[in-house]
Amino acid sequence: MTKDYRDTIFLPKTDFPMKGNLPNREPQWMERWNDIGIYDRIRESSKDSERYILHDGPPYANGNIHMGHAMNKILKDIIVRTQQMLGKDAPYVPGWDCHGLPIEWMIEKKYKNAGKNKDEVDPVEFRGECRAFAEKWVGVQKEQFKRLGIFGDWDDPYLTMNFDSEAQIVRELLKFLMNGGLYRGSKSIMWSVIEKTALAEAEIEYKDHTSHMIDIGFNVVKSNVAEIIGTKIVIWTTTPWTMPGNRGIAYGKDFDYQLVEVTQVEENSRVKVGEKIVLANALLGEFSSRAGVTATKEITTFKGSDLEGTVCHHPWHGQGYDYDVLVVEGFHVTTDAGTGFVHIAPSHGQEDFEVGQQFGLETPFTVDEGGLYYDNIPMFAGEHVYKVHDHVCEEMVKVGALLARSKIVHSYPHSWRSKAPLIFRNTPQWFISMQTNDLRENAMKAVDSVRWIPGNSKNRMSAMVEDRPDWLVSRQRAWGVPITVFVHKGTNELLKDEDVNVRIASAIEESGADAWYTTDAQVFLGDQYNADDYEQVTDILDVWFDSGSTHSFVLEKRDELSRGEGKRSADLYLEGTDQHRGWFQSSLLESCGTRGDAPYDQVLTHGFTLDKDGKKMSKSLGNGVDPLKMIKQYGADILRLWVTSTDYFNEHRIGEEIIKNQAEAYRKIRNTMRFLIGNLAEFEECEILPIDEMPELERWVLHRLTEVDEKVRKGFDDYNYHRVYNALYNFCSVDLSAFYFDVRKDALYCDAKMTLRRRAARTVLDQVFKIVTKWFAPILVFTAEEIWQSRFPSEDGSVHLQTFHDIPSTWKDDALGAKWEKIRTLRKVVTGALEIERREKRIGSSLQATAQVYVKDSGYIDAFEGIDLAEVSITSSATMIQGEAPEGAFTMEDTADVAVISTLSDGEKCERCWQVLPEVGSISGHDDICGRCADAVEAL
Repeated sequence: MTKDYRDTIFLPKTDFPMKGNLPNREPQWMERWNDIGIYDRIRESSKDSERYILHDGPPYANGNIHMGHAMNKILKDIIVRTQQMLGKDAPYVPGWDCHGLPIEWMIEKKYKNAGKNKDEVDPVEFRGECRAFAEKWVGVQKEQFKRLGIFGDWDDPYLTMNFDSEAQIVRELLKFLMNGGLYRGSKSIMWSVIEKTALAEAEIEYKDHTSHMIDIGFNVVKSNVAEIIGTKIVIWTTTPWTMPGNRGIAYGKDFDYQLVEVTQVEENSRVKVGEKIVLANALLGEFSSRAGVTATKEITTFKGSDLEGTVCHHPWHGQGYDYDVLVVEGFHVTTDAGTGFVHIAPSHGQEDFEVGQQFGLETPFTVDEGGLYYDNIPMFAGEHVYKVHDHVCEEMVKVGALLARSKIVHSYPHSWRSKAPLIFRNTPQWFISMQTNDLRENAMKAVDSVRWIPGNSKNRMSAMVEDRPDWLVSRQRAWGVPITVFVHKGTNELLKDEDVNVRIASAIEESGADAWYTTDAQVFLGDQYNADDYEQVTDILDVWFDSGSTHSFVLEKRDELSRGEGKRSADLYLEGTDQHRGWFQSSLLESCGTRGDAPYDQVLTHGFTLDKDGKKMSKSLGNGVDPLKMIKQYGADILRLWVTSTDYFNEHRIGEEIIKNQAEAYRKIRNTMRFLIGNLAEFEECEILPIDEMPELERWVLHRLTEVDEKVRKGFDDYNYHRVYNALYNFCSVDLSAFYFDVRKDALYCDAKMTLRRRAARTVLDQVFKIVTKWFAPILVFTAEEIWQSRFPSEDGSVHLQTFHDIPSTWKDDALGAKWEKIRTLRKVVTGALEIERREKRIGSSLQATAQVYVKDSGYIDAFEGIDLAEVSITSSATMIQGEAPEGAFTMEDTADVAVISTLSDGEKCERCWQVLPEVGSISGHDDICGRCADAVEAL
């Protein structure tokens, strides 16, 4: 009867479960962390260390978090935890952006459903509703972010609507007032007639839109090109509604133009035979096709520059549009489409405005905030710009000016909230000058001083700052920080008085921004000024100014975020790539305008998260991936592992299959750690073996730890987490599970307890466990804690109170690394040969085999000096022969200089270790086991 040797084998012992069951276990770890006050304990443990400050860009307090939020917050958490475990003090103060239009919209809708118009509601009551709405969603999002495993000062986040925040935002604005940077101007700006407010660039998206396209003839009344007087200059536009605002026509000075007479037209053409028109040579054919002109006769040609001084009449001259239309040079005119002439409406376009300013053209107020023409606009008073196209064309037909009409589908700006098309509209707005106090120049210098990651984002930011217009900071809405400025009614001068400013900021710090609306103006103005002489501005600040000022009331006001030594900037700002034109830029401009430098040392951007097919996620497409559902199904650690595995600098994808793959990768990592835990059961200090007494294989593992450590630290330093992921995953699955564990199982299970080989293996496993668990701690925050506590249980201990291991330089051995690379190459061929034997059912286990390995390269012989080939190959015996292999030997394409012949091993199977050896049956007192196992049994 066969003896049972199971009790003599050192099998792994652990309660650490194979399955993570993360959706259920993770909340338990959160509860434990809360009970032991983990965040405060981390702060206390590192209070004397160098600070590392990541400043949180505030998400908007509206709605549940989405996958973009999850990616962003997890990345930030990994960075903060990494810096903490590198030995720094890395606090994290989360924040929220609480003002703005989306919240205002929701409250408007609430009143509308109750049968009330917003304008009927007391402004302070309305603002109170907005504040309560924001507070609700801050609370909801806070819990959702915490469920992602994010550590931070959740009990004291910063909110832009906190009274002290609003007061500091006002102080920042008043700095621009005092230094002359703030001014009120009239400008053609992007306007939403639905939301009734100006929009910043970051609030605009472009999508296809069908526009009305018309060609209009302007009668020439004066020109240095005598032949064109009395003819028509043809302009082309896709915005017929802007014709009442026309004040000029632009040409390209270097283009060739011609005067032609129309000699033949199609039956339905609006152009008359004999009509003389002026347009660019290059666009005559395109115009003729649109207008149904089939033949023309050239009268004369000339350069655009010859048109200087030309004057036209508006088509509606004599009907209230009785002004000269100047023909001027335009920097934006092209011959890509149209006629080579661009109609200039300074109130309704950025380029139009700039050309108008250059040549002194009038910039009239034509359209109100809701998109209706003002009452003083002839022929179109009270009409809506979205609905006026037909009327404009009718009036043009009456005067014979409409030469062609059609429709065009083109990319057009829309509000990212309402999705409605936008218009350019001339409005009084508040701006911060890019020229005053050299703001543009200072910002450009600051860009050069910052580390941009990835590097190409520096060029992007430089180009944006270099080309951007003055910063529009006003909105005509209710929920926001007011523009706390007084304007003299008689002189239009802005009141600049520090005492007034102090009174305003103090009132807001005490009562919030509502104080601007509830406090009598005379209280702010004091005895020195008469409130009747001043206009109290009612516009509010753009929310980008709010968030752009966060450095002033977060970084500079919170002691735990002070870097000391006069450093007020954050180490890092991290957001999506769209924030180059959003938060990164507003923060840069606000800081440079008030302090002269950037509020950050480094800026890191991540790409957008797309669906599994690479499409942008949207409600309309129904392709959104909900992070909260993912967490319920898989757990937050799987989502965190996905974040780490992505090349997040670029656009990246997520979907069910992608997450399933990450769950499988997680399973392999977990099993690696389970093997470590199980084989370190009852590990004692007396087992520890010095490195110089270890076998080569163990010294190779320690060497590999140094190599992986270099990659991991380099990845952390470069914020290149997918390289960290690859290094860790490959080390766990390839170096450890598929090789080292495979080779050393026999020694761990079957050697006598205190043999040198087993002690060496357990010593190395102990080091691997500590180092690898800590490497994973910033990524798999819940699992790393479970792993750590399974081996080092403690009521108040945590892996997150640890720092990364300082690996001794003596572990590094490049020569040993190269040697074992060669050994593993040969082993791969042996493994391939044994797989075939197994597949053909000639063997059931590799231990039944003997491998004869033929090598041509003597380097293999040298590499295996002192190494047991059978042990490495996991066969019962093996020999290496230098020379040609017999026919039929197994080879692999990439290692043709190694060949293997596999045969059945001679001897009997050891019932304890299962090796097949000739000595089995010959050991006195142990007739069914090998000599090694006999020694191990007797040592028990």
